[in-house]
Amino acid sequence: MRELCFVSLFPEYFEVMMHHSILGRAVARGALNYRFVQIRDFSRDKHRRVDDAPYGGGPGLVMKAEPLILAIEEGRRLCGGGHVVLMSPHGQRFNQAQAHRLSALSQPLILVCGHYEGIDERVRSYVDEEISIGDFVLTGGELAAMVVGDAVSRLWSGVLGNDASSIDESFSDGWLEYPQYTRPETVRGARVPDVLLNGNHAQIAQWRRCASILRTQERRPDIFDDKRHELTHDERVWLGWEAPKKPQKRRKQTQKKDIQSDGSANDKIDRSPHDE
Repeated sequence: MRELCFVSLFPEYFEVMMHHSILGRAVARGALNYRFVQIRDFSRDKHRRVDDAPYGGGPGLVMKAEPLILAIEEGRRLCGGGHVVLMSPHGQRFNQAQAHRLSALSQPLILVCGHYEGIDERVRSYVDEEISIGDFVLTGGELAAMVVGDAVSRLWSGVLGNDASSIDESFSDGWLEYPQYTRPETVRGARVPDVLLNGNHAQIAQWRRCASILRTQERRPDIFDDKRHELTHDERVWLGWEAPKKPQKRRKQTQKKDIQSDGSANDKIDRSPHDE
């Protein structure tokens, strides 16, 4: 069983996420477990405050070091260890490759949610890494932790109903996923491509691969530019970007001249012994 732990001021945010849809079914099957740690439980303040004004002045409030450090340590204790990730705009950008990397870790994943103007800098020595889901500002780390938790846990064996479902998706091999269709064949005049209806699996696979490449080129040229060198000659031919290779001509049989005993020359086709 794999495990997620959320260290947060608002653990109730995660209740809906962990009790519904795919993750909820994984929890019910016993393929996934989760825990919450309420940061306020570790405040020594009678009002359970976890923030204070920053040293040096400035707007807003900063999360205090001690309650957050204690909450992280509690998460590690509950999980018997764990890989601690702080949701932070200072972290490395999260993508599918990062999701795969985190999913391969053997330890439980502990996701720490910041708030206010930031956290006391001394907390950073108690986390293993920091991750950002994008260059924008959120009111707290909970939404980011939900994104990372969902993306990583769905890659764990047993979480999806079919483990192969996570393989053939956008970004699984770096490209965007090909277009998908289902019944009926025609919706308001728009038809399903004929190739998907003909039952020829080789042609369908070729169409999907080409559609994936073209969609990436159109919608994510940054990804396309990074990956275009990976395209094979056959794929470039399918896309109409290159001409097929010309078939090699068969080598002509060479002729040798045998010199007769009388000094005259006799033309003879050179054959292998198996031609006799």
